[in-house]
Amino acid sequence: MGDPIEPPPERLNFAAHLFALNAMRGRKIAYQDDARTLTYSELARAARCFGSALLASGMRPEERIVLVMHDTVDWPIAFLGCLHAGLVPIPANTLLAIEELGWIVADSHARAAIVSPPLKAAFDAALERIGVRIPVITDVAALVERGDADAAAADTPADASAFWLYSSGSTGRCKGTVHTHGNLFVTASTYGRHVLQLSEEDVTFSAAKLFFAYGLGNSLTFPLSAGATVVLMPERPTPEAVFKRMIERQPTVFFGVPTLYAGMLASPALPAPHAVRLRRCASAGEALPREIGERFTAHFGAPILDGIGSTEMLHIFLSNRADDLRYGTSGKAVPGYELKLLNDAGEPVADGEIGDLYVKGDSHALFYWCNRAKTRATFLGHWTRTGDKYVRDAEGYWTYAGRSDDMIKVSGQYVSPFEVESCLVQHAAVLEAAVVGVPNEDGLLRTKAFVVLKSSEDATSDLESELKNHVKSRLAPHKYPRAIEFVTELPKTPTGKIQRYRLRER
Repeated sequence: MGDPIEPPPERLNFAAHLFALNAMRGRKIAYQDDARTLTYSELARAARCFGSALLASGMRPEERIVLVMHDTVDWPIAFLGCLHAGLVPIPANTLLAIEELGWIVADSHARAAIVSPPLKAAFDAALERIGVRIPVITDVAALVERGDADAAAADTPADASAFWLYSSGSTGRCKGTVHTHGNLFVTASTYGRHVLQLSEEDVTFSAAKLFFAYGLGNSLTFPLSAGATVVLMPERPTPEAVFKRMIERQPTVFFGVPTLYAGMLASPALPAPHAVRLRRCASAGEALPREIGERFTAHFGAPILDGIGSTEMLHIFLSNRADDLRYGTSGKAVPGYELKLLNDAGEPVADGEIGDLYVKGDSHALFYWCNRAKTRATFLGHWTRTGDKYVRDAEGYWTYAGRSDDMIKVSGQYVSPFEVESCLVQHAAVLEAAVVGVPNEDGLLRTKAFVVLKSSEDATSDLESELKNHVKSRLAPHKYPRAIEFVTELPKTPTGKIQRYRLRER
């Protein structure tokens, strides 16, 4: 059984809950971006005003509002303002194509949108593509000025629909994942309290944006539940942009993804340990290679708590902890969650065997909007099917084996792409690697690796053979890549996940 956690109250408006938690921290800085700071009292006032102004404009509780916004202090004002008023914000990925933005608006039946000015042209094109007209708000401050600072919070049940997140559409249309006020409370009571262990002295900084489930927890749920200060960055999280904030803003807790950590370590702009103030980092999105974690900690002295979560579970449910860290694994279940591994027949697998990962916990989404088939396939009573393959060892540590649809069967045996990739990046010449299954001339699958080198000077004539032998010497013989292609970059999602399906299509 998962460790007991504090359950949400029966009636809960999460925005009002956060404002009450921080009522005595009114003058403390809650958010800082490149241009502005926002204290806790200013945040609460602005959010109340924003939500009440939306209601005064004709919006009604439970109606949906799409947020297409850069990470500035306007983002939490808009999101928390909607929650406070009982409206349902839908944060959208700012990097989506206009067709995908249009799909979210049409699928959710959104009644309005809040859009950062630089993104308005793309959003207008999305509305034109689907032939829909809705109010588009670009001036958050103007709406705040018209609102009521003393507006009462909507009286919402903890199980009420609070916000939606559209999950990845890599295998089809993205799906509207419906989350509750209580789900935010649960992630703060589980991962936030037991793993991150933030305090009001912390300054947090997340490379993952607020419109992602990972970023929403990193830059809103967890720091605001602890009274911490949050650094926001509107631009793309390149290593150089991240280093700039680390040096200027001195965050104590940083949230990244494996590809970013690898890029940071390879950057000539990597700051000296004394130039930053990191005490703890976290990683999600994909499993963190052991070598990257060890090198980062050796340089900065801060551990990276690698874990796995999902949009469906809202945040991380399996993670390393500062007092129980084993690089190369995803750690153990976060208190409040239960995990199990099943084979293709739905039977439990033994330690050391690959199985499909299922998770049980109270932060799971209610359902996918208007998608009964996907809902039934994913949400199985108390359990959620993650779509990930894992191995549990005899000591209780869980090691990622890949996405279920990325697994490769060679000579009747499963090969985990992540295991081979982790082995390849241990070679001194390799920056990144992705492994997929491709058919040979007989139609049988073989493993092929796509490799990004740290330097073009490493591309010697015998490097391919050297890398194959490197894998052969460390893994079972059937796992080494039969072919290796050197590329300048790997296709990735905005969160940094490698898009292996695009490599299979090459």
